[in-house]
Amino acid sequence: MNVQLTRTRAAFAVAGLLLAVGAPTAYATLDDGTSPTPAASFAPSRGEPYIETQLFFGTARPDGGPAVTDRQFMAFVDKEVTPDFPDGLTIQAGRGQWRDANGTIEKERSYELILLYPQTQALSSDRKIEEVRRAYEKAFGQEAVGRVDDEARVDF
Repeated sequence: MNVQLTRTRAAFAVAGLLLAVGAPTAYATLDDGTSPTPAASFAPSRGEPYIETQLFFGTARPDGGPAVTDRQFMAFVDKEVTPDFPDGLTIQAGRGQWRDANGTIEKERSYELILLYPQTQALSSDRKIEEVRRAYEKAFGQEAVGRVDDEARVDF
C-alpha cells in the first residue's frame, strides 16, 4: 500500500511539473488582442473612427396579426430613422429566427438596418437608436429589436 501511495504522489508531481513547464508555452501562443492580424499589418490605416450599429427588425407579430409589410417598414424608417440619421443608412432584407417569450422559435422575414456615425456622436446617437428600437416595438407589437455595435474606420 505504501508503494502505491508513493507512485501516485510521484505521478501527480510529474504531472504538475509538466503543467508548470508547458503552461507558459501554451499561453504564449494565445492571441491577447494586442498583436495585429496579418491582414491588419498590410492594410493602410484609413478613415475616421466611427461606430457601426446594426439593428435587426422582425416582421412577424407575436399576437398573430399580419406581418409588417415592406411599405410599412419603409414608412417607419422615413418617419423614425431618417430624421435622426439624415447622412445615410443601409437596409438589407433577410430571413431570421427568434425564440419568443413563450419559447417558440419564430421564423420570419426581417430587416437589417446599418447606421454609421462618428465616435464623437456616440452618446447622442445611442439615445436616438434606443428611441427607434422602442418605437418599432410599440408600433408593430414586437418583443425586441436586436442591436449590435462595433467600432469601425470609415472613409467616404
